[in-house]
Amino acid sequence: MGRLTGKVAIITGGAGGIGRSAGKIFSKEGAKVVLVDLDENALKDAVLGINDENVSYVVADTTKPEEVQGFVNTTIQRYGGVDIFLANAGIEGEIHSIVETPVEMFDRVMSVNVRGVWLGLKYVMPVMSERGGGSIVITSSTAGRRGSAGMAPYSTSKHAVIGLMRSAALEGSDMGIRVNTVNPSPIQTRMMRSIEEMRVSEHGFATTEEVQESFAVGNPLRRYGEPEEVARLMLFLASDESSYCNGGVYMVDGGTTAGRI
Repeated sequence: MGRLTGKVAIITGGAGGIGRSAGKIFSKEGAKVVLVDLDENALKDAVLGINDENVSYVVADTTKPEEVQGFVNTTIQRYGGVDIFLANAGIEGEIHSIVETPVEMFDRVMSVNVRGVWLGLKYVMPVMSERGGGSIVITSSTAGRRGSAGMAPYSTSKHAVIGLMRSAALEGSDMGIRVNTVNPSPIQTRMMRSIEEMRVSEHGFATTEEVQESFAVGNPLRRYGEPEEVARLMLFLASDESSYCNGGVYMVDGGTTAGRI
């Protein structure tokens, strides 16, 4: 029997690298999984890649209340309830100083990365409580534990979801709901390719390989993480093995933040 047998999981950002990896690992461990994202073609590709009849998808914008409620209701209709919610959808925004950051870009990052998580909590927690509880895992970042020059909106949003998590952990405990964050360092995903390209075009690096090397040098393990390495921590927090883990900030960063506040 798998570690998630009988469980139903929703994964937002399900078409991205971490979301796909989590969907694959969760389904292998027995869960029924709904992947949520904006790009239907990418979602279809993710479902085909996972190749499990218990994995399906819903196209939805996590910043819109009616669409969040919609993917929650669709999950209930398909699988009977929700036991695990992985609030993983997020965007990086653009690299600018605070002074040069467009207001619209700041608002967009906060909408996806914070409002989207809050809406997920709002609509998932009552449904999860009807099943006697469950586990919610929010994807934050090492940027949620320290400042990030040039990416203030992103860093702000990732700090903010840690606050959301802590409030939700306190409110959810009476419902049997545990809430934690996972905080990755740079991972081999589309988001990091985007950040690398921005740094090449605007910040003096000659190639994306140089950017990767600069990030890797700052990591004690001297490399990026892989999506599967993040997903395995998510699996632990989603499973009953983490039954006493609540309100925690879990780093998966190769030691990047070791010794830092």
